[in-house]
Amino acid sequence: MAQNRAGMIIALLADLHGNLEALEACLRHAADRGVGRHAFLGDLVGYGADPGPVTDIVAAFASSGAIVVKGNHDAAIEQGARELNELARESIEWTRQALTVQQRQFLASLPLSIRDGSICFVHASAAAPEAWEYIGDNHAARTSIEAAGTSYVFSGHVHDQMLYFLTTVGKIAPFRPISGSAVPVPSHRRWLAIAGSVGQPRDGNRAAAYAVFDDVAEQITFYRVPYDHLAAARKIREAGLPEDLAQRLERAL
Repeated sequence: MAQNRAGMIIALLADLHGNLEALEACLRHAADRGVGRHAFLGDLVGYGADPGPVTDIVAAFASSGAIVVKGNHDAAIEQGARELNELARESIEWTRQALTVQQRQFLASLPLSIRDGSICFVHASAAAPEAWEYIGDNHAARTSIEAAGTSYVFSGHVHDQMLYFLTTVGKIAPFRPISGSAVPVPSHRRWLAIAGSVGQPRDGNRAAAYAVFDDVAEQITFYRVPYDHLAAARKIREAGLPEDLAQRLERAL
């Protein structure tokens, strides 16, 4: 699906996973930095105890022009969770019951990818969005970049922050960003940025993760945002979801 956009600062938010506290913290943080547009890179639901409120927030942004693509957990609400692990399947069954018909319809309506000018927005790999392949190495990054055919690919799915780019000699190079440090990403090269997870980081840092792209300055800044992870974990326990899901927020593993 293609769209047209005006140049502005865009917040990149992936893998929200029903974590309302983390989402609200990232949205406040982005607003303080002059963000004018938002892109939600899939997995709005699953694992967390607030799938309904999170979906409603994203749907409201979508109605105002935000980019929203479908993640594998979003797809599982409609299609089933056979390919997910047992913990994820249990979460999806609970989430499906927690969502309204309208919320489920919104998730089902989301596209797998959106090409918007020089950017491809996709949850997993642009090479086969429906296969939910992870970008875990240079080869996978190159495959996604080449399939997208755009200067920039913005994705999630990996729950970690990473930036890849094609060098002038055609080699792929990875770069692990530092929170709050702007990275030049000139459009004459080709880039793939993984925004990290808003709702469930897994790198030992409990702070929510997202990124901000300035398409005029051609730079991207990755951020980590502290939030009330204990409140989010408490909600998971109160909902009767698996204990491991609460501990993931507390340990970020």
